[in-house]
Amino acid sequence: MMPRLGKKYPIEIETFSRPKAEYITDEYFELNLPVAPAVMVEEEIVVEQTDVSDEKVEEVICQHLGFPPPEPRKKGFWRRLFRR
Repeated sequence: MMPRLGKKYPIEIETFSRPKAEYITDEYFELNLPVAPAVMVEEEIVVEQTDVSDEKVEEVICQHLGFPPPEPRKKGFWRRLFRR
């Protein structure tokens, strides 16, 4: 998801991955970062402690860049079947 959005929009993407135990230390909480897993766009926390849809992340990126919201994806048979 992130590499695709990095190619589509003029943004820099940073990804952090650490063992889960590092996210629950006092030192981590002192950084005032969201609880992992999380997605942030600039200073806005899009979501924390859960998954997020590609569409939601793209929508927030567009808001921060001043672009119009992306066109909603057409829902195919499998998306309707599994309600995603």
